[in-house]
Amino acid sequence: MMEAGNSTMNDEKNAALITSGEQVTPRETHVTRPTWSGRIEFILATVGYAVGLGNVWRFPYLCYSSGGGAFLIPYLTMLFLCGIPLLLMEFAIGQFTHLGPVHALAKVCPLLKGVGLATVVISYVFCTYYNVLMSWALFYLVNSFGATPPWKTCNNSWNVFENCSSGFPGNTTHLQSASQQFFDHRLLKKTDGIEDAGGLQWELFGYLFLAWVIVYLCIFKGVKSTGKVVYFTAIFPYFILFALLINNMQLPGAKNGVLYFVTPVWSKLFEVKVWVKAAAQVFNSLGIAFGSMISMASYNKFNNNIVRDALIVSFTNSFTSILAGFVIFSAIGYMAHIHNLPMDKISTDGPGLVFVVYPEVLSTMPAFQLWAPLFFFMLLCLGLDSQFATVEVALTFIKDEFGPQVLRFLKREELLALIVCIVSFLLGLPHVTKGGIYVFQLMDHYTAVVSLMFLAFFEVIAVCWFFGVPRICCIIERMLGKSVNFYFRICWFLLCPLLVLRLTTAMTTTVELDNEDPLPEKQNVADPLVETSTV
Repeated sequence: MMEAGNSTMNDEKNAALITSGEQVTPRETHVTRPTWSGRIEFILATVGYAVGLGNVWRFPYLCYSSGGGAFLIPYLTMLFLCGIPLLLMEFAIGQFTHLGPVHALAKVCPLLKGVGLATVVISYVFCTYYNVLMSWALFYLVNSFGATPPWKTCNNSWNVFENCSSGFPGNTTHLQSASQQFFDHRLLKKTDGIEDAGGLQWELFGYLFLAWVIVYLCIFKGVKSTGKVVYFTAIFPYFILFALLINNMQLPGAKNGVLYFVTPVWSKLFEVKVWVKAAAQVFNSLGIAFGSMISMASYNKFNNNIVRDALIVSFTNSFTSILAGFVIFSAIGYMAHIHNLPMDKISTDGPGLVFVVYPEVLSTMPAFQLWAPLFFFMLLCLGLDSQFATVEVALTFIKDEFGPQVLRFLKREELLALIVCIVSFLLGLPHVTKGGIYVFQLMDHYTAVVSLMFLAFFEVIAVCWFFGVPRICCIIERMLGKSVNFYFRICWFLLCPLLVLRLTTAMTTTVELDNEDPLPEKQNVADPLVETSTV
């Protein structure tokens, strides 16, 4: 059951001691802070946040397009030099201060408290449109029950018959697949541009409302309810992934798809952009600078082994990405075999993979009625875990900043969670208009790519250089009772700041951003670069 968080010193003394460097002590508040029931809940929650839709739609394509099996070298290098150390850093700050990102970073570096506040704003804006993806998953889940999938044929009212193909059109550029038209004209009903909103889609409005109801029911008790939900939402997708892999590997052409995915192209290792993409994938996949990891770690017990947890979360996330790659490309190999097309005419990334290509693949599989609902339910679980964490950032900030005042007015924390969910639902309505996909693309690019990278840079500089590596090591040694490995010290002091600086400049350069979107022009769908766990 839940236990109250224990603290020892007052906030004012703590802030002075941390910034002066004389001594580092945990904080004390007059309001008891709940903690996770056990370490397994924290691990599942953070794994669920890190393992998101991007593991399914981003990593597999990125891996094959950046050197196949050879891409694992820069990917794992960046994981060890940047991903694991920064994840441990965020765990340490959250667990030691027992505060969300705003107040935790304010104690670490008062001058850059605005970085923490901006992190909360970015995370909250992110959660308002990320749940739209959950409404899409629900839409496909409901439509997957039936004798014939609606995205398989061209004889539906939404199809443009003269340029519709019941399979993949290959080199015939004027044709669109039936699944692409289902996505464009049935799901999105998209207009010609962002200037034409086209009115609300009431069907998607209902699915978005249902998605927020699910989110609320999972978080309304705080870590008490979230800690129980993640036992299912974080574990269940692995059963589906393994089941899909076993099924896919028995299909003709699956072996060719897997070989296409893993065959190393060693010359790619000499391209700088491949290393930048590897760093970006590690950085974004683990959710660094979103504030979610700090928020979730703030509910830990003071002496929880965060080094062990950081390693578990990082390796599980990477393993899931590779596993998803085998699942996706074994299916794409089968599809290429069926339609007698080259692999690169089918493979893509972003929403186009899970909402256009893979539904087409599922529709040709034996026992479609089983695999399609399971696949879209898996997407729902993957997305919900990431959504829990981003909403929790806003809730944690409100409780830390205005806790007594809010509780005096609302009486119950459940009402606070309800208000946050209602406001988030209303802010997400522009994304379920007929022109909503264009708003979604703009929000995703400027929220989850450009802004986030600037915030990440300042967060790393604030902690690694302003606060200082010796103090980071000090607080970890106080919590764990043992010294910090030299590997982490050198990463925090030198490698992480330099890598984040390089990544920031690369990701905010127009040319680099354009190169990050390998979707065929005809698909014209968004390609979120961040997974929350993220997108």
